[in-house]
Amino acid sequence: MSYFFYFEDGYYYLTGAGTALMAALAAAALILAALVMGKKENAGNTFSVKTLTFSAMAMALAFVTSYIKVMQLPYGGSVTLFSMLFICLIGYWYGPKAGLLTGLAYSILQFLQEPYILTPLQVCLDYFFAFAALGLSGFFRNQKNGLVIGYLAGAFARGLFHTVGGYLFWMAYMPDNFPKAFTAVYPIVYNYSYIGLEAVITVIVLSVPAVKKAMERVKALACS
Repeated sequence: MSYFFYFEDGYYYLTGAGTALMAALAAAALILAALVMGKKENAGNTFSVKTLTFSAMAMALAFVTSYIKVMQLPYGGSVTLFSMLFICLIGYWYGPKAGLLTGLAYSILQFLQEPYILTPLQVCLDYFFAFAALGLSGFFRNQKNGLVIGYLAGAFARGLFHTVGGYLFWMAYMPDNFPKAFTAVYPIVYNYSYIGLEAVITVIVLSVPAVKKAMERVKALACS
């Protein structure tokens, strides 16, 4: 048994030390995100307290709303109450570096919430790469309709990593009577069904004029 995890019933599980380590890494990733977007203050080069505060609040909202599941699929994955949006907002406010790093911190929290461990690569694809990819929204922050475009880009990238993980690892766990003709597209259909549905609902809400104006005001406040 490792100091940080142990193996049982075909899965790896975190020990108490492993959980503490992952929590520390999540905090470090969030602080690093604030440092990356640091501003020069009177006392010298320090990170912006506002950047850290807004990023922490958005990540906390993402984590809380990830528990509010509108629909949950049998083999993992769910439609949540806009949890992806809150991570995408950080990239939209502060750019891709802060978005990706905060997304990485969020991915560690997601891993602690529901840890499924087959191999290190599977963990990276299903957690670290997938949720960090939501920070790609930062590349579109200065474009027209940048929040919607960035959100869709982040959601698509998240689904892509989950899909690759599905092909490489999870298809081996399908029951023997699973239709062979469906195996070629199943990871795509499965992962983009819940991610796509949440994305559609989120984009509809973001398209409401009052919500759109509110999002721009929040961005102005976060970046001022």
